[in-house]
Amino acid sequence: MSLQQAPPSRVFVELVPWAERGREDNLVSGGETQPGLRRALPSAQAQTAAREVHVSGAAEVSAGPDRAQVAVRVSSAKEAAAEAKKSVGRRLDYITQSLQQQGVQAENVTVTKDFRRVENAYHMEAEVCITFTEFGKMQNICNFLVEKLDSSVVISPPQFYHTPGSLENLRRQACLVAVENAWRKAQEVCHLVGQTLGKPLLIKEEETKEWEGQTDDHQSSSLSNASSVQQKIKSATLYAASKVFITFEVKGKEKTKKHL
Repeated sequence: MSLQQAPPSRVFVELVPWAERGREDNLVSGGETQPGLRRALPSAQAQTAAREVHVSGAAEVSAGPDRAQVAVRVSSAKEAAAEAKKSVGRRLDYITQSLQQQGVQAENVTVTKDFRRVENAYHMEAEVCITFTEFGKMQNICNFLVEKLDSSVVISPPQFYHTPGSLENLRRQACLVAVENAWRKAQEVCHLVGQTLGKPLLIKEEETKEWEGQTDDHQSSSLSNASSVQQKIKSATLYAASKVFITFEVKGKEKTKKHL
């Protein structure tokens, strides 16, 4: 799973809080007030009032498909029904035995059969749908079946997909990485100004985005028509992006105790 570095964040720091809005106007001589000027809190109040650092962070993560399905088809047309069944059954047994020898679990294999009479012949067709979690093994098995059964077997191009819950997990990861990026930036800012980062006061996810495959339409069209397995995996890859805004408490610089 790839992770792109988040773009720079705008950081705002407030180290000395201002007075409440009702106290923002400064008194001048003669009891008059002058709007537009604000005075800072007295030093005693400033020590107890909350000081904050506001940061935003972003992250983008991706996940390739974790499943692929391939359909292997064999068929036969004979004048005698038994001959059609025998021809398909022989190749079907060879396929299922080969899958077992390659370590494919039975729950990942589905076999369907269709037998019908068309005009003066009996048609028998069988389809083996195989679900793979290891794409390298998938390619090896498909190549092996083509080599051994030649044109008597038809193998469909692999269909890549994600298991249920993959997108939700990706969204969650993007948000967590964005929060971590914002936290690191807040730490660096506090260290730069000689302060200590405190606990988070507010965490808000401001923006989320998800998409699949390439964002460029022309490139997506070319990938959909390509036969390369790697290109198909790339076009089925999920992406998620998140942007967060966090407010942290700022503490004074920690004092080191002197030991006598």
